[in-house]
Amino acid sequence: MVFDLDGLLLDSESAWDGGRRALAAGHGRPWPEDATAAMMGMSAPEWSAYVRDRVGVPLAPEDISARVVAHVLDAYGERLPLLPGAAEAVARMAERWPLALASSSNREVIDRVMATSGWGEIFRTWVSSEEVGRGKPAPDVFLEALRRLGAAPAEAAGVEDSHNGILAARAAGLRVIAVPNHEFPPGPEALAAADEVLGSLDELTPDVVEPAPAAGGAG
Repeated sequence: MVFDLDGLLLDSESAWDGGRRALAAGHGRPWPEDATAAMMGMSAPEWSAYVRDRVGVPLAPEDISARVVAHVLDAYGERLPLLPGAAEAVARMAERWPLALASSSNREVIDRVMATSGWGEIFRTWVSSEEVGRGKPAPDVFLEALRRLGAAPAEAAGVEDSHNGILAARAAGLRVIAVPNHEFPPGPEALAAADEVLGSLDELTPDVVEPAPAAGGAG
């Protein structure tokens, strides 16, 4: 099973968004109305280039990424913002399947979360989109997570909250479990691509991930 991180297990979208907005404001750049939604699922190289080119922050993408990451890590240093039911859902799924994480967060942020939460002892592997060619909605980060697990897409499930994340898991060929992000909800196209749409992580059970086969006909 492959989990997303931001917006699914962590209430972290606001930390990332806040860091990018603060950087833009510090350089006197207005925040485009569509920028937050556009960057969801992008890898670090992709969104930092977007902040430079679309938002107009006059820094190199590497500097933009480093400053926003520092903002996020500062926020996590005060409190790791686990979403309700996240710890329980991870523990439940780990009892049944090997787990991986496929996230758009920078690798150093994921490493900090894994160390702070103790999930580094539970997840077999974790992958950042900056380690692969393309961010979500491309399937690259999910496919790399499966490669490291030694699992085929047809025998795996992906759990996602965002529009681009759901589409990425679908493109990778996984069974897709959607737990829609309430702050930035996925659109109809993504919801239609999910095999299951849940109201919360509390509903994520083995029976949802691997439903019992339908009863056969009369014999």
